Amino acid sequence: MFDDLDPREESDYDPEPVDLDAESLNADEDLGPILDDLLPGKGDSEKLWYVVHCYSGQENKVRHAIEQRIETMGMRDKIFDVIVPTEEEIEVKEGKRRTVERRVFPGYILVEMKMDEDSWYVVRNTPGVTGFVGMGNDPTPLRQEEVKQIMDRMSDEMPKVKVTFKVGQKVRIIDGPFNDFIGIVAAIDPDKSKVRVMVNFFGRDTPVELDFLEVEKA
Repeated sequence: MFDDLDPREESDYDPEPVDLDAESLNADEDLGPILDDLLPGKGDSEKLWYVVHCYSGQENKVRHAIEQRIETMGMRDKIFDVIVPTEEEIEVKEGKRRTVERRVFPGYILVEMKMDEDSWYVVRNTPGVTGFVGMGNDPTPLRQEEVKQIMDRMSDEMPKVKVTFKVGQKVRIIDGPFNDFIGIVAAIDPDKSKVRVMVNFFGRDTPVELDFLEVEKA
């Protein structure tokens, strides 16, 4: 469609000439920010999630420290959220169930931010932070599908069951018709939260399929 246009034809648009003589430019003016806005990747950077590595076991302490630095250094317009990915987990111990909060990625936290020199400095120099995940000094943001997967995992209403046994180990059945029987774990299906236990019943080894919450390590 653009082949019919002759670039030599006159146009109704007559732009005003721009005066770029020496007097129109202030040599003392800092043009850095203006040039930065014109360069690819500079200026108004995109708000993305980045993975920050910290000392394992200090994730919440580091998160709190970053949030404090955001406030004291006036970075709320560049650093928006800091989270420690966790999920609920049910563990069975001595026949009792309890729900615990487990860190999904020990030693890592997520920071939502617009990456530039200032925001990088605030996060990177927080006590306990050892660096950003990425190549060298170039932090790599998470893809949208990765962020969604993590957030969905955190908001999952069905807590995962912590398995304290493995194939070949003895377990005690703590619920159902085989309550208090001792058996050997034959197979584990984490997707269905099921375990198959071989139970000696009337002198024969009988396979019994049970829920994770119906057995505990003997």
